[in-house]
Amino acid sequence: MQNKVRNKERSKEPAKELNVVTGAFGFTGKYITKLLLEHGIRMRTLTGHPDRPDPFDGRVEVRPFNFDDPSAMVESLRGASTVYNTYWVRFNHGRTTFGQAVANVQNLIRAAAEAEVKRFVHVSITNPDEDSTSGYLRGKALMERTLKESGLSYAIVRPTVLFGREDILFNNIAWLLRRFPAFAIPGTGDFRLQPVFGEDVARLAVELAGKEENVVRDAVGPETYSFKELVYLIRKRVKSRALLFSCPPRLAQLLTTMLNPIVGDVILTRDEVDKLGTDTLVSFGPPTCPTRFSAWLEENADWYGVHYASEIKRHFS
Repeated sequence: MQNKVRNKERSKEPAKELNVVTGAFGFTGKYITKLLLEHGIRMRTLTGHPDRPDPFDGRVEVRPFNFDDPSAMVESLRGASTVYNTYWVRFNHGRTTFGQAVANVQNLIRAAAEAEVKRFVHVSITNPDEDSTSGYLRGKALMERTLKESGLSYAIVRPTVLFGREDILFNNIAWLLRRFPAFAIPGTGDFRLQPVFGEDVARLAVELAGKEENVVRDAVGPETYSFKELVYLIRKRVKSRALLFSCPPRLAQLLTTMLNPIVGDVILTRDEVDKLGTDTLVSFGPPTCPTRFSAWLEENADWYGVHYASEIKRHFS
């Protein structure tokens, strides 16, 4: 009898708002999901790794991406008020290519429109460019255009390079500095980066989801470094004695390629070497995220870079 009363009372409760996040067990997606759960939002994730450890103790409904099954994807999004997309690939690997990733996100956007999702939040990159020689930047620009032309209400968040407990690039720079007697800086190392904290990006994405107007916003931290300055800073904080030396960008990539079999990963791609030299990882607007890389690094230097962070293990295995 008590159960019947309890069920009847529960049935009178208003249904919780449903949001969908792609990659809720990843980096940015995890922090977006954490924030939304704290706000009492019912969460569902689409993921390519449904068997991965669940940091939310079963509070997130898990469904596969179904990129090749548009009808199933529409059903996965139906009833959601907002979709957050963090899906992307860092480099071509096996059957996964930039072109395939663009097509997957375009299918996701179309499915969201068919499912009558009210708001689509897309995590992109600073300075995307359809005419770029970089497959990464070109793909990001194509996805943005598809979203803008979809008829969906949208927010596009453009982070630079993320740092945080789950980051890969800066963590692995620290790892290399800890383990090797020398570190190669591509070219002069004068190209600039404006690191942004992953949790700040998540907060900005959730904030922009609550807006009504369409918006494109860079997600950038308050500090800008040259690559050389940034490597020197990490070297100092992790107490490395590695010799830093400049070399042609292609040689730097070749040196990291020789390490790839050791770590079972792709440390640096040609696309990334080219991208690093073009100042695409900075914003020309004011900072939008508060956390300083220098302060965060100082607090976390004891463990930063102790372990290698593998892109292939995280996203392709």
